[in-house]
Amino acid sequence: MDDTVDVMVGLLLGVLVGGAIGLLLAPRSGLEARSAIRDRFNLMIEEGRRAAAERRAELEAQFAEAKQFQRGA
Repeated sequence: MDDTVDVMVGLLLGVLVGGAIGLLLAPRSGLEARSAIRDRFNLMIEEGRRAAAERRAELEAQFAEAKQFQRGA
């Protein structure tokens, strides 16, 4: 149990120190960085939605094909 706590504390400290260093050395201002992160996040969301819609269309086509096959049997 003590090892788990030590690992969690080390992980938390590492995240905090890494985040602080990243903010200090960032090539953009805070506003620019937040805007870039928000834009990238929105792009990833849209890509995920598009991929989900494509997969849904594929599954619906497979389902329709399976229903036709079942009717023919």
